[in-house]
Amino acid sequence: MKYSINARRAPEAIGPYSQGTTAGRLVFASGQLPISNEDSTRLVEGGITEQTERVIDIIEALLEEVDCSLADVAQTTVYLASLKDMDAMNEVYARRFTTPAPARAVVGVNELPLGALIEMDCVACR
Repeated sequence: MKYSINARRAPEAIGPYSQGTTAGRLVFASGQLPISNEDSTRLVEGGITEQTERVIDIIEALLEEVDCSLADVAQTTVYLASLKDMDAMNEVYARRFTTPAPARAVVGVNELPLGALIEMDCVACR
């Protein structure tokens, strides 16, 4: 059976989708943008480093809602508005996702909602 995740510490979905869902032992976090904690209509201030930190914070909040952590993440997809940001994103990613790191795909995209530099989704196993 599938259940929706509604984490209070994460921004509400800005479209017709769930913040995340669970299906059996799997947890699926929807693509998360670096939405500001203070204003849900704006991005967090700063560049790719701050935006990557915020996206991972949001994913962490979603996972905590279903008693999981970043250590339970098996796969991520990272969408970058510029692949030139890969090194800076990797510095944050490597610090936040410990060994064994999740499987990962990085996709360069032309544009992200709200002008974000990064969006990330993931699959975790509980």
